[in-house]
Amino acid sequence: MESDSITFGGTATTLIRLGSFTVLTDPNFLHRGQRAYLGKGLWSRRLTDPAIQPAGLPALDAIVLSHLHGDHFDRIARRLLDRSVPLLTTEQAAGRLKRYGFAAEGLPVWKAHEQVLGNETLTVEALPGTHARGVLRALLPPVMGSLLVHRVDGKVRRTVYLSGDTLTGDHLDEIRRRHPRIDAAVVHLGGTRILFNTVTMDAAQGLDFLRRVRPGIAVPVHYDDYRVMKSPLSDFLAATAADDDHWRIAAPARGETVRLSDATVGRES
Repeated sequence: MESDSITFGGTATTLIRLGSFTVLTDPNFLHRGQRAYLGKGLWSRRLTDPAIQPAGLPALDAIVLSHLHGDHFDRIARRLLDRSVPLLTTEQAAGRLKRYGFAAEGLPVWKAHEQVLGNETLTVEALPGTHARGVLRALLPPVMGSLLVHRVDGKVRRTVYLSGDTLTGDHLDEIRRRHPRIDAAVVHLGGTRILFNTVTMDAAQGLDFLRRVRPGIAVPVHYDDYRVMKSPLSDFLAATAADDDHWRIAAPARGETVRLSDATVGRES
């Protein structure tokens, strides 16, 4: 069985390997200088180059998409990704992607999709997320977090939480109540600002996320790829390093891989 790992491709794009399963998240393949369209006439220019491209992808078992924004699913993904791979996303995004020919499945919150390979199973459960509050919430697409659960012979082997573009809040407490074991969390940061509103977690919210969810290890992503991202990774690393909880953080550069050891189990309260 392959060792579990998370490879960071830039923005919120990762390749996650759990046992025999390989999952691609939030595919963003645009290059430096290209525009990502965010809807409602909004766009942002990419500042970095991606480390993952469609031509270099391994065989995929699933694609998990937190929401349909151009910095999470772009025109290159639409053109070049294998449309037969199960694409798990919000109900709103699935409706649109099905029209493009993708094998998209919309997951209501707390509902799960399951795949089986021999004695292994992978479930992807949709978790609540809040992309914005107030008036701006109506202008942005629905967003979901996701919990990936890998089981062997029916026994949980690894859990990975993908935060999606969410702000902190009480919904994280409910996730913790339902899922007290979260081995690893892929945390979308950046303090993204749109129309003078923060719509992704900044450093302070990222720390609050860890305190509420308490993952065994956190992998920060989505923090410096676009001009709308205002909170640098260094602020998050400083905040977590100064906290009394001594969080385990793995911050890979684009193209680097974090190996998930058996020791990365969720933390006690």
